[in-house]
Amino acid sequence: MVEQDTIKLLRECDEGIKMGVASIDEVLEYTHHEALREALTGCKEEHDKLKKEIQLLLDGYHDEGKDPNPMAKGMSWIKTNVKLSMNDSDKTIADLITDGCNMGVKSLNRYLNQYEAADETSKDITKRLIRLEERLAVDLRPFL
Repeated sequence: MVEQDTIKLLRECDEGIKMGVASIDEVLEYTHHEALREALTGCKEEHDKLKKEIQLLLDGYHDEGKDPNPMAKGMSWIKTNVKLSMNDSDKTIADLITDGCNMGVKSLNRYLNQYEAADETSKDITKRLIRLEERLAVDLRPFL
């Protein structure tokens, strides 16, 4: 049970990181304010570090990780591009990314509760990812 919950929790983190990085990549070219660009790129770099940690652990379980649901990824892409085509302001970018952060925090907390038998290492990574998402949402508030 511990191993199954650990793998499942790590896979959900992997999926969330991939979704978050893709979202940041989609909006970076539209940023106007340097501080916003720095907040986004800094967060992306932190996501990449966690991704590497997760992949090492998943490799130990001979698991490839989890890609985002194509439907969810497509809907996110459509929402982002429609909103940015109507208004490519930093406010729109901050709003989109904040929504994504909030959804990520909610989902990751749900998975922490759902996979309670997961090992402490995977729980720690999940909590670090939650804090990263929460911090980005706070960092983006001045741009809302």
